[in-house]
Amino acid sequence: MKAVVIGAAGHIGTYLVPMLVKAGFETTAVTRTMSEPYEYDPAWNRAERILIDRGDPGFLPMLREKDPDIVIDLVNFDIEDTKKTVEALRGTRLSHYLYCSSCWAHGMAETIPFDPDSICKEPLDPYGKDKYASEMFLKDEFRRNGFPATIVMPGQISGPGWTIIGPWGNTSLRPIQTIAEGGEIALPNFGQEILHHVHGYDVAQVFFQAVTHRGQALGESFDAEAATHVTLYGYAKHLYEYFGHEPKIRFMPWPEWCEYEGNPTECSATYYHIARSGVFPIEKAQRLIGYKPKYTCLETIDLAVKSYIDRGLIKVK
Repeated sequence: MKAVVIGAAGHIGTYLVPMLVKAGFETTAVTRTMSEPYEYDPAWNRAERILIDRGDPGFLPMLREKDPDIVIDLVNFDIEDTKKTVEALRGTRLSHYLYCSSCWAHGMAETIPFDPDSICKEPLDPYGKDKYASEMFLKDEFRRNGFPATIVMPGQISGPGWTIIGPWGNTSLRPIQTIAEGGEIALPNFGQEILHHVHGYDVAQVFFQAVTHRGQALGESFDAEAATHVTLYGYAKHLYEYFGHEPKIRFMPWPEWCEYEGNPTECSATYYHIARSGVFPIEKAQRLIGYKPKYTCLETIDLAVKSYIDRGLIKVK
């Protein structure tokens, strides 16, 4: 069977392309540039590489010409692109279209855990709203026209080689460096908001399991998460332990904490991460498609922090 992965060299595709190749799929990896995956796997040598941007006029004709059985769409951020892609794939032999949504589509929690099948979501920003709109469009296409869609909603994709969300709920390395030195950090509110680190390998696994359990996956939505999540407080406390220091954590009201953090852009990122605080269950993915996360939330964080140290981004005496 022929599989096309769009956005193939990113956090998810790094692991997904080798999974498909090793399972015998004739795999095409579509990327904007000839970027290397985050982790090398010789299976990449058996995948076809196509360099093209989604905005290129030749993108959709290329996709249709490939006539794939499976399309895994990892870098679709616009509802209009979703509509155009579905239209381009009509009349082909496509048997499965897998769309990468996001936990951001869920919006703010009223009850927890979130329901992966909920159609009543209130995303907070344009990114989440577009993801949610694409989810609803694909659900409707499946129901009305039998378009073979599956939706996967990853949490905060993490792992070695890239920048992850830190204990401040943003990508600043400052709190991690301070913790590495044994210094004191402040957390917003009472540090009880929840983050959802999931290893890129495990997100790829959800997509792969959905491909190989097509009958159970069609028309469904799956959260792609670790088995457990972590609070800001638990995250910071774990890092103090990781670096061999006693925790030195204090708490500040949100407006004061934003002044303490000092970067409006980072404060905005923190707001959107912690305002959507919640729990995303994996029971459905476990039951229907046999998902078994390889990494815990804290193991994923540890691998990323070790990568920071190895690359000299965090200095340890």
